[in-house]
Amino acid sequence: MNPIKPKFLATGIGSMPFEDAAHAVDVSMSRLVEAPFWPQLPKLSLNEQMEIQYSEHMPRVVIDREKGRMYFDTSGDYSEAFAEFYEFYMEAMEPAEGDGDFSPANISPEFARGLYVMEKRLQSLGRKLPFVKVQTTGPCSFALTIVDENKRAIYYNEEFRDVVIKALAMKCRWQIRKFQPFAEKVICFIDEPILSGFGSSTYISVDREAVVAHLEEMIAAVHADNGIAGIHCCGNTEWSILMDAGVDIVNFDAFGYSETIAMYPEAVKAHLERGGMLAWGVVPTSTAIRQQSVDSLVTHFEKMMDNLASKGIDKQLIAEQAIVTPSCGTGSMDPADAERVFEMVSLLSKTMREKYGWSATTP
Repeated sequence: MNPIKPKFLATGIGSMPFEDAAHAVDVSMSRLVEAPFWPQLPKLSLNEQMEIQYSEHMPRVVIDREKGRMYFDTSGDYSEAFAEFYEFYMEAMEPAEGDGDFSPANISPEFARGLYVMEKRLQSLGRKLPFVKVQTTGPCSFALTIVDENKRAIYYNEEFRDVVIKALAMKCRWQIRKFQPFAEKVICFIDEPILSGFGSSTYISVDREAVVAHLEEMIAAVHADNGIAGIHCCGNTEWSILMDAGVDIVNFDAFGYSETIAMYPEAVKAHLERGGMLAWGVVPTSTAIRQQSVDSLVTHFEKMMDNLASKGIDKQLIAEQAIVTPSCGTGSMDPADAERVFEMVSLLSKTMREKYGWSATTP
């Protein structure tokens, strides 16, 4: 792992509640100046919903626009569609023989308007930023949410699940390569909100070892292009799963579930000591943002870091390896509240750096 010390670097989670892509990019780039992200805009269209946005080019996908949903058609013979998919997967991904062309797995402007507005804005800068952040829906969240024609989660169909994982892995690599010209390092988050339900009766048949393997495959894809791999989960989960998978950044809701990370002190300590980072979602993405000040968030942040340090982890290491984010995406928020979220993330990052006597991060 590359020894990056983010020292309260500020970045964001993917979604924003705006309908103007240019404004969304303005907010991202003006508030998160060292690590902006391209904005997902779910209010624009069905195409920008969390799973649908990454579904292009997956075989047997059906988008039912009348009912506002997507599913996989697993009926009949799909061998030809799968053969075609695996052919371009092997051509792109095979280290020895692959051509590294991930354009067959692209995300088009019709499915990600903010991505292309962001690209143009970065092109116009004429210089590289320290970081640019991209994101992809994680394989567990995608496959446990999207169903087949019989309304059974596609996760439980092993053939289709493998296609989903490999398609999403290619989406990661396509994005990383697209934004590499504009950043010293590209951060790619794998968004896995559904892991907050891991271990519950709903997902009792989801095996821990399998989840680790799915995440490992995604992380390996990010690392293949020298990207930094993060996993975002906005609820409580078994955090050691993410660390066992070898992720670089663990992003969690440090406003609502802040103490849960300290329940895995050995895993967290090993993660930080090998150069891993914690992205603290300290800034709430709910109406609670209206009652928060920078001072109240600094107090909360320090309390949570002290709690983790009390488990035998060096406080300086925790601080050096800390990133500041919102607790989740802002896509469903009131736009004015979302603006406040990003303002607070920016101010919290600056305030924490001043407090610790640190300046900007260098990759």
